[in-house]
Amino acid sequence: MFTALSTFVVYTTWAALQGRHYTFGPYLSPFYSPELFGHSSHAWFGPPPSWFPAWLTISPAILILWAPGGFRLTCYYYRGAYYKAFWADPPSCAVGEPRTTYRGESAMPLVLQNVHRLFLYLALPFLAILAYDVWKAMWFPGFGIGVGTLILAANVVFLGGYALGCHSLRHLAGGCFDQLSTRPLHERAYACVSCFNRRHGTFAWLSLFSVAFADLYIRLCSMGVWRDWRIV
Repeated sequence: MFTALSTFVVYTTWAALQGRHYTFGPYLSPFYSPELFGHSSHAWFGPPPSWFPAWLTISPAILILWAPGGFRLTCYYYRGAYYKAFWADPPSCAVGEPRTTYRGESAMPLVLQNVHRLFLYLALPFLAILAYDVWKAMWFPGFGIGVGTLILAANVVFLGGYALGCHSLRHLAGGCFDQLSTRPLHERAYACVSCFNRRHGTFAWLSLFSVAFADLYIRLCSMGVWRDWRIV
């Protein structure tokens, strides 16, 4: 777990700061989507304005990656994973807490983890944006499906399974009510989110791999290392 999380953090940071090789034909790396300002055909508003500070023009990913990154960083599942992997805290479920003044996440800086629900609101629109990227990845400019199209589509499925199983979303869907039987819409929404929530850890790891691999695939195709095979 330590190796997997460390590798993801290092690769994501490196890829986000490159500012190049993040597009290939109709494909756009999920680390850079949406590309608000940039020099590729995927940019929503064209090149960065001249008044942008220099550090903002290093890479288009700097403008947007903090939102999904913050959602993952404050995720309940990942918090339990990296607390144990990086800090060995707790070292084991059977090991008693040696500190008599242990305050958990009620003290700084860990109390800031409570912004997770705010990051949920910011992260959910990214699912729609990435789904639209899959649609755009089917036009070369004529209709077609490449291996990259399937990789981007799988990434949206895994990210959707991860985000829609969020504990905060489950609470919003129905967990905040004492009696769901009197609220049929909330009851159905709660059941749906709970279905994803039961596999939250699985989708967390699948989406972690898929988003990094999608970027790597597009990057290597752009560099001419890999060839994108057309299926249709």
